Parts: sequence; structure tokens; C-alpha cells
Amino acid sequence: MLSKLLGVAVGLWAATTCSGTAIATSLNPDRPEDALQIFRKLLCSVEDGKAMYFVWQGKVFSRQPGESDRHLFNVQGMSTRACTSLTSETGAAGFRQVTREVMIYLDPETNALLTTWENPWTGETTTVHPVANDPVNSSPFWADTTGQRLQFQHFGDTDLLFFTVTLPLFYPNPLGGDHQDYVGGHYHAMEMFTFAAQRSRLLASADQDIDDVAVSWSRISPWLPWMRMGGRPGELVVHAASTRLATWQQVPEPLRSQVAGEFALYQNPPALDDTRPNQTTWTNFRDYLETLDSQP
Repeated sequence: MLSKLLGVAVGLWAATTCSGTAIATSLNPDRPEDALQIFRKLLCSVEDGKAMYFVWQGKVFSRQPGESDRHLFNVQGMSTRACTSLTSETGAAGFRQVTREVMIYLDPETNALLTTWENPWTGETTTVHPVANDPVNSSPFWADTTGQRLQFQHFGDTDLLFFTVTLPLFYPNPLGGDHQDYVGGHYHAMEMFTFAAQRSRLLASADQDIDDVAVSWSRISPWLPWMRMGGRPGELVVHAASTRLATWQQVPEPLRSQVAGEFALYQNPPALDDTRPNQTTWTNFRDYLETLDSQP
């Protein structure tokens, strides 16, 4: 999801700057301090502690050798985040983001909320586990490190500025054992984000938020653990569109009702000084299984 890029993405990859029409600006993307502020304006608010909301919706497809891709689910998700300003020991400016995120799975034809799912390959009916990650916080971003790596792109005379992040992910699967280096089973995925906003507004002021940010999110990942696919070959492909909203109440249904009820905590971001370890779909499902195992 959108918040997964934090703490990992920036500094790995950013798009190449393209030339275009000059505009009146207060922020210069070629200056590390300004580049970091531009990045912050895309992600959250320039006001410390102010909650920002991103919503996304899209489709999930299966990709399995020897068969056509299947449209398995639709998804709706929401990220609630806030940022806080920091100063490093060397005096460099920086910021950190704190986030909660929730995503639900919907019927691909009716968009009705899915609580159970019939696996078309195994015939088994499984319980659907929504994404509910609290927290998904970032490490600090600093002007003298992150800011030097950030690059943005625009094309010709357009007033759009783009920022692209590609995240290849490969690490021990939280649901695996202690010997994955010998038998495989690592978590292997890729997250792809493209942010877009009006360049004239984004660069006009260092201390003013922008209203409109559009985000494209794509993801290639293993089968979700609650699908109970075992070692069956294949993967999931997610393609979704996202934007910033003024309040969580603007989130579309049925996610809005779910946030108002089951996920009320996600209406607000974590505390700015939150130091809890981050959660993922896989760590949450591991905790769920451990809870089942501990029951008499």
C-alpha cells in the first residue's frame, strides 16, 4: 500500500528530471532542503501533527503459469498519516511520518464486502482478512541524505510534476521458519508508486499544503496467506488509483462504514513519537495464527 514506501523507498530510486517551462517558485527541486519539502508536501502536511488521508481503490488479479489471469477481488483502502519536523545532530532538516492503513476486499462483480472467499483452485472456503496495519511508520528523512537523492520529473510545457518509486522487496517471510536460506520461501514482492501534482502549486510555497495529489499504485506479491494456496505457483497483481481527501468521511462505501465501525482507530494517525514496530499483512496473519494456537 501507499505507506509501504516509507522508510524503504526514498533513496532507492527517483525519476530523472526533465526540462520544461519556467514557473515562479519558492522551492527549487535541485536544492536538497527544498526537494525534501516537496516530498513532504506530496506525502503529508507541512503542519506538524495535521492528519492527512489517502484513499485508493483498484483490482487484484491472479497470475499463474498455464492459465489466463483471473480478476479475484476489488479493493478499497485508506491511509491516515501525519508528519513531524526533525533536526539532526548535524543540524540538517528532516521529518518523519506516522501512519495507519486499512484495506478491504470486495466482490469483483458487485463490490460487496467479502468476509469469506471460495478458492477457485482448491474449492475451499476461507475467511477474508482485511489489511489493518498499525503502525506503518517511516524512519526519519533528512535533507543531507534523502534530499540529495530526490529527483522529480515533468514533461514539456505541462504543469504536472511526477515522482516515481519502485520497491523490489525480498526478505525472510514472517510466516516462514528459521531455515529459509536453505529451502526458499522468502517474501518476494514489488511495489510501484507514481505521485502526480500541479507543479506550479507544489513549488509555489514551502509552508503551504497542496489540495490535490494523485497516486498510481501497483503491486506484485505472493498469494495472500488467508487464501491458503500453500506452495501453488503464482502471484497476485494489484493495480489501483489513489488521491488525497480532506477527511476520512469522504472515503467511498463500503470502506467508509467499515472505518466508522470496525476500524474506528484508523480515523486518526498514530502519535508523532510512536516507536512501535511496523506491521504488515503477513505479520498480522502470523499473530492471528499464534492466537489460534494459544487457545485451549
